[in-house]
Amino acid sequence: MFNRLCIIGVGLIGGSIAKSARLQCLSKQIVGYGRAQDLKNLETAKQLGVIDDFYLDIADAVQDADCIVIATPVASIEALFTLLKPHWSEQAIYTDVGSTKGNVIAAAERVFGAVPDNLVPAHPIAGAEKSGVEASLENLFLHKRLIITPLSFTRPDALRKIQMFWERLGALVSVMDAKRHDSILAATSHLPHILAFALVDMLGHKDEQSEIFKYAAGGFRDFTRIASSDPTMWQDICAANKNEIIPLIEQLKGELDKIQHLLASDDYQQLFSTFAYANTARQRFLNQFEVPMSKSITFQVQPGGKLQGEARVPGDKSMSHRSIMLGSLAEGVTHVKGFLEAEDALATLQAFRDMGVKIEGPVNGELTIYGVGKHGLKAPENDLYLGNSGTSMRLLSGLLAGQPFNSVLTGDKSLSGRPMKRVTEPLAMMGAEIKTTEKGTAPLHITGKAGQLKGIDYTMPMASAQVKSCLLLAGMYAQGETSVTEPAPTRDHTERMLSGFSYPVKQQGSKVTITSEGKLTAADIDVPSDISSAAFFLVGASIAPGSDLLLKHVGINPTRTGVISILRLMGASIEVLNERVVGGEPVADLHVVYSPLKGIDIPEELVPLAIDEFPVLFVAAACAEGQTRLSGAEELRVKESDRIQVMADGLQILGVDAQATADGMIIQGGGVIGGGTVTSHGDHRIAMSFSIAGLRANAPITVLDCANVNTSFPEFKDLVKSLGLDLVCGED
Repeated sequence: MFNRLCIIGVGLIGGSIAKSARLQCLSKQIVGYGRAQDLKNLETAKQLGVIDDFYLDIADAVQDADCIVIATPVASIEALFTLLKPHWSEQAIYTDVGSTKGNVIAAAERVFGAVPDNLVPAHPIAGAEKSGVEASLENLFLHKRLIITPLSFTRPDALRKIQMFWERLGALVSVMDAKRHDSILAATSHLPHILAFALVDMLGHKDEQSEIFKYAAGGFRDFTRIASSDPTMWQDICAANKNEIIPLIEQLKGELDKIQHLLASDDYQQLFSTFAYANTARQRFLNQFEVPMSKSITFQVQPGGKLQGEARVPGDKSMSHRSIMLGSLAEGVTHVKGFLEAEDALATLQAFRDMGVKIEGPVNGELTIYGVGKHGLKAPENDLYLGNSGTSMRLLSGLLAGQPFNSVLTGDKSLSGRPMKRVTEPLAMMGAEIKTTEKGTAPLHITGKAGQLKGIDYTMPMASAQVKSCLLLAGMYAQGETSVTEPAPTRDHTERMLSGFSYPVKQQGSKVTITSEGKLTAADIDVPSDISSAAFFLVGASIAPGSDLLLKHVGINPTRTGVISILRLMGASIEVLNERVVGGEPVADLHVVYSPLKGIDIPEELVPLAIDEFPVLFVAAACAEGQTRLSGAEELRVKESDRIQVMADGLQILGVDAQATADGMIIQGGGVIGGGTVTSHGDHRIAMSFSIAGLRANAPITVLDCANVNTSFPEFKDLVKSLGLDLVCGED
């Protein structure tokens, strides 16, 4: 990229830039500049091969350099600009690594009169406890954030080249306004350092300091690690960014005062809510920001095997969501057993805690909900983060539209890309006010319209249990009747559970009607095993010779049993045993043994009853004799991924003739499933489906990007291994 790269300040950051640039062959020559007092450090840098040469004269250092990186503390940058000014070259590109970009820009304005258009301010969010060139690392920036803060007149070619330079060093590059950068870094970097320094300073001055430090646990060590940072550098940073830091310190003092008051008044429920929110917020940080920078989860599946034994898969996700929602709105105490302790359902649980509901657990799938009544929810202090859960976001949008407070619903990258107009548009017909992005996606800004919603008679253009449930929950707060007519049957857990909580719901054929005239009375709920999770094992045992499997306590709600009906049409041997009703929901044990499958045209009336199970049904079709054709399933294109295209792409990689259509897929079965590397695109059901394909593969299958399996079925890896699939979960 460059002929001569000049590093001004060859310390930890500057040295790491030089090492990484050399590793990536980004410059023919790398030189360093420093002051006379830096001579020993520069000599060390040359001896270590970090730089090719060094200079104590700025003119010699920058001569013929086409890229100059200023890697010194922000406090010294104005003096460096002054040194550089007589030698500034329009042919070179200049950049820096300062952590307060407003000060860098202001310094350039003072020295040059205006910021030069070939100066590209940047900040790598990376570092280490040690300093100096001997601590430099060639991979310091790998998978770390790098923020560029250009001005409106920054040369586009210079911006592109610096962005490419940092990307080649392995950084994840973002571009933002300098003021926004300084505000974000004050909160996420500068304030934490101040806290670490302050805590160690406070404890270090206590008389019993030797005892305090002697018995300090790992949490103290981890929290105060950053107090080992260079105090001179952090003095400069805090001074440079004090206008952003001081308001944050005031806010933190207010938060500490609040916790002090909660302790003094024995308000431990509110203290728990504060800690629980912080716990979830940190996980949101990990999910949204660390996942792209950290190792991803990969499934390695060896070919062959069979599924044998008996198992109980986790609780039904749909019912787990609804048990939290309705139990929170009920009057009295609701006890739940079989709750799915996976990320999606836990996101719903946390949302209701954030709205003032006391919920104990879950412990071993059991929790206790202290209902606040239909009108007892409180305004959340912050946005409600729902992770990857589309069910949570769509149902809550209806529930919150009729509340006396405003709210904001957010989610992870996947959820933020899913369509929400299917619920926001009919809700708007009821008088709801919900703002989305231009694309109709999250975040959802909901203006509470308590007492202002009006019931509607809505015919859904597409069968969707989430849309139906959303409107029914809104109808609990609307004037008059709210009726929803569905074009084909969908899961009816909401209607069943409303009735279980003694709330009046009227069903007439394909139309369900609700009014605001009613209340929810607490009830005990026993959540059956999720048939969507059981589906992976139903298919696995059906396609793997020698399989004999019993799945216990599975929910067989007739709006959910499409997967059983489809597999039976294909020739699967599935017995329904020990049928019973638990909490208003039909439950049974399912016995499945291997049986050769044949391809079919999947009846369209069964499509809504198996919408979540099609990824693994596509695997069954690949193992069946003859052609399987699916149509009428366009809903699959707007799930966690485009499940039609993603499954078609993956099956083709494994040697299966699978052709995606606009609303389904055509699969020529009977061939051999081969090995290969496929990606789930972060979709939990895709990841598990390709894992099951390994039972009939003739070579190993590697499934990439499997972290989101934890959103619905965290036990999948261990359970499927215990039953006979050779799966290893690793990181890459």
